[in-house]
Amino acid sequence: MTLKDLATEIGVSTATISNAFNRPDQLSPLLRDRILSEAKRMGYNGPDAKARSLRTGRSSIVAVILAESLTYSLNDAVASEFLSGVAEVLDAHGHTMLLLPGRGHASQPPGSANIADGFIVYGLMPNNKLLSELPSQRPLVSVDFDIDGSPTVHIDDQDASYHIAQHALKTRPKRPAVINLRLTKEHCNGRVTAEHTLLPNSSTISRARLAGFHAALSEWGYDTAQIPLWNIEENVFDICAPVITQILDAPADQRPDLLLCMSDRIALTALTLAEQRQINVPEALRITGFDGIAEGQYRSPRLTTVRQDSADKGRVAAQIILGRLPKQPQLLKTELIVGETCP
Repeated sequence: MTLKDLATEIGVSTATISNAFNRPDQLSPLLRDRILSEAKRMGYNGPDAKARSLRTGRSSIVAVILAESLTYSLNDAVASEFLSGVAEVLDAHGHTMLLLPGRGHASQPPGSANIADGFIVYGLMPNNKLLSELPSQRPLVSVDFDIDGSPTVHIDDQDASYHIAQHALKTRPKRPAVINLRLTKEHCNGRVTAEHTLLPNSSTISRARLAGFHAALSEWGYDTAQIPLWNIEENVFDICAPVITQILDAPADQRPDLLLCMSDRIALTALTLAEQRQINVPEALRITGFDGIAEGQYRSPRLTTVRQDSADKGRVAAQIILGRLPKQPQLLKTELIVGETCP
């Protein structure tokens, strides 16, 4: 059964059949209902999407390329909120989202991204191989890192980190420390030493956040070279816990009394482990996070953090890809949330 067969059977033009499926506003509701009813009876499921794509050169698919695996991205509160924002815009404008992991499985078909009309690249890619294979003539937006020649969607990570550190340092700590997220070129799930190489500024938002922390610490008279740094390789409890355990199990007179954490997941892990050890928060240990995920605001003590609107990041990126916003850098606002972990 083809579109032409159905048109002949019903006694209308092929354009009318096409409108019934693709442009319902062009037909009366009565006529459209009759066409769809007859199509269903005769086993016609609508115009062939592959043929339409070949004819128009467009698939109405936007690919979102994720820095991490699909499992991690869908379970991570920040990434899933971002994807929700992308989906909201694509749904409203009749587009479909294709998710592709930057850490692709070996079975992932080569060139699987080529079907997409445009690309949103979210987070630092573990390597540039996938990016180099994307069709260069199609629009691309990068989120949370930079790709030369492409529009970007960012928050001002350095400024946000500076302001939360300024707040935390008003109650002057004796032993402040920083827990980073993916800061080193080498694998490092633990204390950062002189043997480690930091990723460049253009590759990771962690460098910008560290710069904000260091700027505030310097203004308060701290020698940033003496501020201990720890690195977390993956933003999940099981990876965070061993590092934070080392920090909290140090003797009380050596243990940090302020932890500036680069994510809420790191901060919430620190808070949970501190409670298990009966380390009073915020009296003996103050903790700050970054992201503003709901979990940190629903528990007690409530987390002091920076709220970024990850869903709006997704909306803005999708609007750029669809041509509904200019193809130029977008810098979104953040909000300091003062909770009970660092009042």
